[in-house]
Amino acid sequence: MQTNIQQHTNLIKREAARLGFFSCGVAAAKKLDEDARRLEQWLHKGYHGSMAYMENHFELRIDPAALVPGAKSVVTLLLNYFPEEKQNAEAPKIAKYAWGTDYHFVIRNKLNELLAFIRTEIGEVNGRGFVDSAPVLERSWAVNSGLGWIGKNGNLLNRHTGSFFFIATLITDLVLQPDPPFVTDHCGTCTRCMDACPTQAIVSPREIDGSKCISYLTIELKDHMMPEEFTGKMDGWMFGCDVCQDVCPWNRFAKAHTEPHFQPIPEILNLSLSEWEAMSEETFRRVFKSSPLMRSKHRGIMRNLKTIQTLPPDATQ
Repeated sequence: MQTNIQQHTNLIKREAARLGFFSCGVAAAKKLDEDARRLEQWLHKGYHGSMAYMENHFELRIDPAALVPGAKSVVTLLLNYFPEEKQNAEAPKIAKYAWGTDYHFVIRNKLNELLAFIRTEIGEVNGRGFVDSAPVLERSWAVNSGLGWIGKNGNLLNRHTGSFFFIATLITDLVLQPDPPFVTDHCGTCTRCMDACPTQAIVSPREIDGSKCISYLTIELKDHMMPEEFTGKMDGWMFGCDVCQDVCPWNRFAKAHTEPHFQPIPEILNLSLSEWEAMSEETFRRVFKSSPLMRSKHRGIMRNLKTIQTLPPDATQ
C-alpha cells in the first residue's frame, strides 16, 4: 500500500513537470484552523477593501473536504511567469504576470490535463483543480507542501526562483505521500519590500492592507475615481504592481519562463502613455481579448491612466 502511495506521488510529480510546472508539493488534506483565525482577523480589519467576496464561503476556504468530498491530499503546483523581455521606458507599467495570455485559461487547461492523466494511470479519482478564482488558501497549502515560505510582502517565496510564479492547487481523494512543510523564514531582517511599497500597504511583516495595494486599486477597485489619498502615489502603474517583488533579493534567482502562452503582447511592451490614451474600446477588446487586462476593462484602464498622471498635492504648491 505504501509503495503504491509513493509510486502514485512520483507519477503525478513527473507529469506535473512535463506539463511545465517547475515545482510540485503534496500536503495531507486537513482543516486550516490557524489560517482561518488569521483570515478572520484580516477581514475584521477591513484589509480586503471592496472585495466582499473574500467574506463568502469561509468554510470552503479552510476545509478542502468542503470543496472535494473525501479529500485526502492537496497538490500544489508552481508555474513560472518571469519574462525575459522588459517594457519600454515610455510604457505605463503593467505587472509582469499580465503580459501574456490570462493565466487562468493556461493553468486551468494544465490542471485538467493532469487530472485526466491521474484518472487514466491510477483509476477513478475524485478531484478538482483551482487557480485563485476559487476559495482556496493556496499560499498556505504551498507552505504545507514544502514549496516555500510567506515573505514580508505576503507572497510565497522560493529559495531557487523567488516569487514570480503562479500557484495552482489540485484537491483529490487520492492518498499521496506528503512532503515536509516549509518551516524556515528566510527573509531575516530584510525590509526592502516594506520600505519600497509606494502606498505603505505592507503594514507589518506578512500583514497587507489590501485596500491600499496598487494591484487592488488598479484592478479590483471599480470606483469611477481613485481615492484622493493615493494621488501621486501610483508610481506609474497602470495595471497591477511588482514593486515588492522587484526589490526582493530572492528574485535575483528568477529565470525566464518557457511557457509560450506567457509571451508578452507587443503592445504591452511598446505602447506609450499617449498611445494608450488614444486607444478605442474596440481596439482594446480586440488586442487584449485573452489578457488579464480585461479584468479592468477599457474604462478601468482609462481611469488608471488619468490617476498615474496626477501629481501629488505638494507638487502643485
